[in-house]
Amino acid sequence: MNELDVILRGGTVVTAADTTRCDVGISGGKIVALGESLGGAKEVVDVTGKLVLPGGIDSHVHVSQPSGPGIRMADDFESGTRSAAFGGNTMMLPFAMQQKGQSLREVVKAYHEQAKDKCYVDVSFHLIVTDPTESVLGQELPALVEDGYTSFKVFMTYEGMALSDLEMLNVMAVARETGALVMIHAENYDAIRFLTDRLERAGKTAPQYHATSRPIPVEREATHRAISLAELVDVPIVIVHVSNGEAMEEIRRAQQKGLKVYGETCPQYLVLTEKDLEGLNMEGARLVCSPPPRDTASQQACWQGLQQNVFSLFSSDHCPFRYDDPEGKLTPKGRTSFRWVPNGIPGVETRLPILFSEGVKKGRISLNEFVALTATNHAKMYGLYPQKGTIAVGSDADIAIWDPDREVTISQKLLHHGSDYTPYEAIAVTGWPVSTMVRGHFVVRDGELATKDKSGRYVSRAKSSLAVPRNH
Repeated sequence: MNELDVILRGGTVVTAADTTRCDVGISGGKIVALGESLGGAKEVVDVTGKLVLPGGIDSHVHVSQPSGPGIRMADDFESGTRSAAFGGNTMMLPFAMQQKGQSLREVVKAYHEQAKDKCYVDVSFHLIVTDPTESVLGQELPALVEDGYTSFKVFMTYEGMALSDLEMLNVMAVARETGALVMIHAENYDAIRFLTDRLERAGKTAPQYHATSRPIPVEREATHRAISLAELVDVPIVIVHVSNGEAMEEIRRAQQKGLKVYGETCPQYLVLTEKDLEGLNMEGARLVCSPPPRDTASQQACWQGLQQNVFSLFSSDHCPFRYDDPEGKLTPKGRTSFRWVPNGIPGVETRLPILFSEGVKKGRISLNEFVALTATNHAKMYGLYPQKGTIAVGSDADIAIWDPDREVTISQKLLHHGSDYTPYEAIAVTGWPVSTMVRGHFVVRDGELATKDKSGRYVSRAKSSLAVPRNH
């Protein structure tokens, strides 16, 4: 065997299926050997006592996204991908969002421009469809799926973004014909508007009432309706950021019927509750996201969803704004009602440590399940496997090296995102990613940024290997 570029020696290699003590040989950005006595390398890295895991894939991330007049997202591709790398991620999948009247092709082109030469980790884009015109449905979407944009997201809520049932059916029909995967934000827009109007008339405008305006039935009903529409079309769907047991049970029931319905949950639904939105003055605005965090019973239900494979994905839904900023959570309108507070919280860097600590260290999930939920299933779901999401000969050398016993108290001052706060401030975790390699090169090494090169690439995707419709 020719001399390798790098050998990771002495660690415990973990995949979704196996846990093995072995060395990892890397050449040309790929994993080329797994075993002992791999011979020589330009560099041998001692990882004794560490876990060698597939780099995390965060498949639900918002960066550089238009957020309304006078509001600016806190992360661009540079800060977002840097933060991802420090959190043990080697790839993220943000959204290229169409606005009314825009061509999807134009949106994708503009998003590539924003990402160019700015990424520390690899990226791929989902599409967000908000204006499914005849040309979008008949020409742009099918062509973009062929070009490797094999997933798109639709919203059942938000002004200017919510699709009618007919529009959703039309988008699903294109996905059915092209083999694409549909991601759905499931909340009932009319019910939220009804409740918001009533709360505002009663003078209940503080951030905590954001949660009151979007109670569990709003999410449960939309989840049920989304599944029903997908069943009509016979198309695979992912219900994203599920926050509670009632919506989770709708997904479970669909899966038991044999429908290709998948679920995703996020850290905020495991460790935060709606009480965190209270705070003095507008402080609760920091935690405003949709769906909102719920209660401890909902937290337990989300853990069950992860443990019982109702949820196959654990993502951050990283959607960062600054708090103390008129272009962020304290937008001048935001001082009058929760209705105007930008929706979303930062979380790409803290996703993996929270699940590792609360899940693996507390015995709720196994290490192999952790890898599946944070990397392998994302790669399979979104057409990236086996290039990404596993440690295997021939796969990209996308690797996170973990100290499983390192104790860290999460704090804004430790993090690398563009936001000025973290919703997970003061949460103590055990287990932390100390080094991150993307295609065989260290981006983060021993807790420090190891390169000035932003050599993350855009990755075109195949169709989902999990979600092929019946008789397709």
